[in-house]
Amino acid sequence: MRRVTLFVNGSATNGKVVAVYGTLEDLLAAASTKLGIRASSVSNGNGGLIDDITLIRDDDVLYVSEEDSYEAADSRGHEDGQTHTDWLTLNVGGRCFTTTRSTLVSKEPESMLAHMFREKDVWGNKQDSQGAYLIDRSPDYFEPILNYLRHGQLIVNDGINMLGVLEEARFFGIEQLAEQLENLIKASQPPDDHSPLTRKEFIRFLLATTTKSELRCQGLNFTCADLSRLDLRYINFKMANLRGANLTHANLSGANLERADLSMACLDGANLQGVKMLCTNAEGASLRGCNFEDPAGIKANLEGANLKGVDMEGSQMTGINLRVATLKNAKLKNCNLRGATLAGTDLENCDLSGCDLQEANLRGSNVKGAIFEEMLTPLHMSQSVR
Repeated sequence: MRRVTLFVNGSATNGKVVAVYGTLEDLLAAASTKLGIRASSVSNGNGGLIDDITLIRDDDVLYVSEEDSYEAADSRGHEDGQTHTDWLTLNVGGRCFTTTRSTLVSKEPESMLAHMFREKDVWGNKQDSQGAYLIDRSPDYFEPILNYLRHGQLIVNDGINMLGVLEEARFFGIEQLAEQLENLIKASQPPDDHSPLTRKEFIRFLLATTTKSELRCQGLNFTCADLSRLDLRYINFKMANLRGANLTHANLSGANLERADLSMACLDGANLQGVKMLCTNAEGASLRGCNFEDPAGIKANLEGANLKGVDMEGSQMTGINLRVATLKNAKLKNCNLRGATLAGTDLENCDLSGCDLQEANLRGSNVKGAIFEEMLTPLHMSQSVR
């Protein structure tokens, strides 16, 4: 059975998922019931009129009109300021891609690209001399993502590292694609012994390494390991599995936790000065009373991290970089976020009561349902565009 998402032509909200069966007339009848209109035609995101139900694919995004003309509905979209069929050129890392606004906003409506281009000039996107929108990312890794948004299929050319594409999918917040890539990468890895390291094994490892040597723990499995109160400064935990690990009061100053899995881990009271946690998955973790503030001025970097449901109450996070991170349903009560970068961050239903947000940058952040009670300093309107 195929399923499609239907929108009233000229709108990108209040869509309905409908099962496709029978004839095109059956689909129009279902659209009329679901959308509350007298549906007479259906078109794809590029304005192409669909006259044969066999042309419809699973997970397609379609636009239903009451008139026979797609242009008539499109003119209404211009009046409402919701035009999604105009053409855009993106300059990604020096390489230009031409696509429609609909492609960028329809398939993954909660992604960063959708937020950037759903409405004109809301994000103040920079343009080059030719009018193309500038995006400072890798064009080789961006191309499979754009094609996925166009037709819903993941196609990666030979010679393109899947990990690079996964990184871009996470950066742009395209969760369904990221999940597909993670499954493909796991399936392509050879079977190996991934049994978790114990505290005793890791301490033996630490004692055998001189203080001047770089300790590389990339990709190692520390699932549910007890690493509490250990000196883990400057250790490379990139892409390590620390799910459910006990890191309470550990010293992780300067450690590299980029793309590591810290979901459900406990880091209460940990020293995280200057830590690198780009695109780290810390969903459901506890980071109560942590210190991210480095007296030397090296700022902790959590850009693009998944911090859904984390508890960071009472943490010191002056100047921390949380750009485009996900903090949905997180608890940040009484945190020091002075000068923090929260641009594009998802703060939906986040508890920020009692926080110090003086000089923090919240431009483009999603603060739907966020709690700002008992703030130490008033939140100035210039700090947020929403």
